[in-house]
Amino acid sequence: MSLKLATNALHAGHDVKKTQGTRAVPIYQSTSYVFDDSEQAANLFALTEAGYIYTRLNNPTNDVLEQRLAALEGGVAAVATASGTAAIATTLMTLLKSGDHIVASNSLYGGTYNMLSNTLPRFGITTTFVDPDEVNNFAKAVQPNTRAFFAESLGNPKLDVIDLKGISDNAKTAKVPFIVDNTIATPALLNPIKYGANIVIHSLTKYITGNGTTLGGIIIDAGTFDYSNGNYPEFTEPSPSYHGLKYHDALGPIAFIARVRVEGLRDLGSAPSPLNSFQVIQGLETLEVRMQKHSQNALELANWLVSREEVSWVNYPGLNSSKYNEIANKYLPNGKSGIVTFGLKKGFEAAKKVAESTKIFALLANIGDTKSLIIHPSSTTHSQLNEEEQSSTGVSSDLVRISVGIENIDDLKEDLDQALKAV
Repeated sequence: MSLKLATNALHAGHDVKKTQGTRAVPIYQSTSYVFDDSEQAANLFALTEAGYIYTRLNNPTNDVLEQRLAALEGGVAAVATASGTAAIATTLMTLLKSGDHIVASNSLYGGTYNMLSNTLPRFGITTTFVDPDEVNNFAKAVQPNTRAFFAESLGNPKLDVIDLKGISDNAKTAKVPFIVDNTIATPALLNPIKYGANIVIHSLTKYITGNGTTLGGIIIDAGTFDYSNGNYPEFTEPSPSYHGLKYHDALGPIAFIARVRVEGLRDLGSAPSPLNSFQVIQGLETLEVRMQKHSQNALELANWLVSREEVSWVNYPGLNSSKYNEIANKYLPNGKSGIVTFGLKKGFEAAKKVAESTKIFALLANIGDTKSLIIHPSSTTHSQLNEEEQSSTGVSSDLVRISVGIENIDDLKEDLDQALKAV
């Protein structure tokens, strides 16, 4: 039975017959699990038998979340992590080694940009950042040691909508996996795997949970990349971690995600708490209806901001005036998510003042809550980047980013009206 997104968001991964008939997903708040006997324990550790060992590796509550999000994105399997950043780091550290190279979009969230530009080079992994508006830029940046393409489906805060199919075609030519952070779009609005992404990542902290209470991340494997192409020996040569196991030979399409779990989670320790996974599941159940409202409110507010004399520009892919409107309509026909950015004519100080003057919009470093949020990225989330780096990620000194919630739109307009008048 093929189920639609809204149904999978409520039911996928949960067999009530295995949880004593509980309608809600139980919280299995346990660090470890009792073995039947020593032989079973040995089999579990040798990966010859499926089961639970220790919550750092797997957990029944986490398992439901993983199955549910894999179903929503169209992947073969998934692994949950403690945060979105942990999902990115675990993916890259599992896939890459010292001497490897990444080609990435330059319009990334500031924390991700910093990880790729400053942290990973300490471990011998380098990145070339390219403008994703021209998909062939990815191909032009490929080096002999390139082992991954990385991009955000909807950039934060640049709000550029990338041509997933075009970049995927370049990744296939380069014989590297295409990794897509789909946090802002969410699976309710976009499924990158349909357009050739091999690995999809989410910060569950944002829209999927939706209420600002819980950190979490997810790594979803499409099961479509051939790790036996000669560039990924860790998947084809005997693993010293598991008695000479050859991941690709033994596991085929799930080789990557299996290695994320049994080596990535084991060695890097980025597992989520079962309680946090439970909280993410509660938010996930209403994702589709919330994303519709977020998108509706954001579009109306973006059009309203266009008319304000205090505002010099407005960026939202749903606007007819947006350079990304055509491609957004192709990839995001059911809504363009809830992030809007705009610039103040009076510049840096005025932008900070607006962010500080709202009453409903909360000034904080997050996006994707049901409640509306606001921030001045240049002085906060992207302040670790220099002026050139900020510019490449879409951040200017006059930019204000709002995460439009699901409040009454008239109240949101009134709040921004008084804040704009304050400058």
